[in-house]
Amino acid sequence: MEKPTVKLRLGDLLVQQNLINEQQLKLALSEQRNSGRKLGATLVSMGMVSELQLLELLSKHLKVPLINLSDYKINPNAVRMLPEIQARRYRALVIDDKDDHLLVGMSDPADINAVDELAAKLPKAIEVAVVSESELFNAYENFYRKTEEIASFAQELADEYEDDSEFQLTSGLSDDEDNLVAKLLQSIFEDAVIAKASDIHIEPDEKQLRIRQRVDGVLQENIIQEANIAAALVLRLKLMSGLDISEKRLPQDGRAQVTVKNHKIDVRVSTMPVQQGESVVLRLLDQSQGVLSLDKTGMPSDIMDRFRTLLRRPHGMILVTGPTGSGKTTSLYGALNELNKAEVKIITVEDPVEYRLPRINQVQINQKINLTFSSVLRTTLRQDPDIIMVGEMRDHETVEIGLRGALTGHLVLSTLHTNDAISSAIRLLDMGAPGYLVASSLKAIVAQRLVRKICDNCIDSHEPDQEQQVWLSQLQDNLSHYEFKKGKGCQRCNYLGYRGRIGVFELLQLNEDMMSALKNNDTDDFTKAAKCSDGYRPLAMAALDYAKLGITTLDEVMRLVEIVQESKPLPPNEPDKESAHNTDSLQAENEVSGQATNAPTIASLTDNQSDIDKPEPSGGFSLEDID
Repeated sequence: MEKPTVKLRLGDLLVQQNLINEQQLKLALSEQRNSGRKLGATLVSMGMVSELQLLELLSKHLKVPLINLSDYKINPNAVRMLPEIQARRYRALVIDDKDDHLLVGMSDPADINAVDELAAKLPKAIEVAVVSESELFNAYENFYRKTEEIASFAQELADEYEDDSEFQLTSGLSDDEDNLVAKLLQSIFEDAVIAKASDIHIEPDEKQLRIRQRVDGVLQENIIQEANIAAALVLRLKLMSGLDISEKRLPQDGRAQVTVKNHKIDVRVSTMPVQQGESVVLRLLDQSQGVLSLDKTGMPSDIMDRFRTLLRRPHGMILVTGPTGSGKTTSLYGALNELNKAEVKIITVEDPVEYRLPRINQVQINQKINLTFSSVLRTTLRQDPDIIMVGEMRDHETVEIGLRGALTGHLVLSTLHTNDAISSAIRLLDMGAPGYLVASSLKAIVAQRLVRKICDNCIDSHEPDQEQQVWLSQLQDNLSHYEFKKGKGCQRCNYLGYRGRIGVFELLQLNEDMMSALKNNDTDDFTKAAKCSDGYRPLAMAALDYAKLGITTLDEVMRLVEIVQESKPLPPNEPDKESAHNTDSLQAENEVSGQATNAPTIASLTDNQSDIDKPEPSGGFSLEDID
């Protein structure tokens, strides 16, 4: 390997190229002595040169290539040739394995000592390239996951007890084993935080243990061959969350708190007995990010203005609906954050309490002592509240008490697990609430979903395929002039083409026609009146707006429509005659897992076509998968 050489010091080189002057160089050198950072990083942080200018200068002067890591398809096997600790020490990354050499990206290829160390530690000759330091750190987060560390701890733990695991778990783990389990779990949590996962699924199988992470609503799987360590993980998690370690036949729910990278993470723990032991699902919530304001939830401005007007009303019920993981609680907490004032008394009844909010009286449900939604809600009405938030409308009694509370001078906020706004009101009737009570108390329903956003680093034009063209042809609006987008896949998005999610909303505000239909328990007339109401725009059309703006893909819109709409197509312009009854938990799970197999129908997409271009969505969720 021919080493890059520097004939001039970096500062002199920058002055020679007229990128900075002597006075700026002196200021930068003084700052460098105080901060201890390298001169290049100091100059960039002080705004004297851009990072790109610096990289181009180094590339030209050292005669080494300049590589954009975001666009380069990095070889994961090559990355693993250099341990993370050494990669970070030398600010380097092995990005490719050529036939006779390794391509190594460095943020400072002029560091000859680092180049020599890398050449000595790697198994092949190396070729150096210059890369952005910020892109280098992003690559560390993406490629130096904890997968190998998890596998190593799992193997070490499995070796500690192969045949007598049940005995040891009954009598308690030894100190060494307990330490290994703690390290393994810490690695699992750290890996999930790196991946920005919302949930961790620990699922025992006959011959292996599956650890799956939900990232942007889709599960990603990691297999551990040491199946016999599953019981040790479950035991430790039960101890952390205060669950009964002797009870393995019944599901249990608990809560724990872990610290990952100086962040306190709240963990909701749910165990369930399965054929090979106990399955555990861990929902992660980073408390350090705080509660989102309504402005940051991603609601389009027209829906936001109407929603805020509804929140200012002194009484009535407002529902936020959607399946698990659609961001309902994020929206409700955003609303509470806005309503939380000294002159207003707010009581919440939750299971569990997601965020601790000052000034708000929050009650945690506890089924073991019969502290249920309905029992707490009765007492809540005697506590002179102005606003009540009920975590979920789960049964007839809770629904009726909540509706009566809304009828007697309280603003009641709550959630419901339904597919869309229209089906939510009908669901209240299904749960046994009298039609007159629903009509008098229910003021509005917000339905929402999260769709994946196209990675902004690898976004590219997309020509709809035949299936998508058939789907689009069913619309009455001409969409031929829109240029749809899709992600090609890159290092930043783990080659999936998606990065992050954004909220899709619909708001149904009840009018006289809808209230009249509810009083008569006429679900058909209610559905017709809702679809024709001013300002109502279906979820599917809101999602299509995002696709037209290049924020999401047609695949994501079609997946959402597959869940929201009925499966049977209707003739053009014929109104939907069936009520959208939906209590099917499997359908809701398919929504969050992305299981859509057939081209969706768009029967009710043809409603309100004149409004197709009205709203312009903006923003997105920062806290995701919180329900």
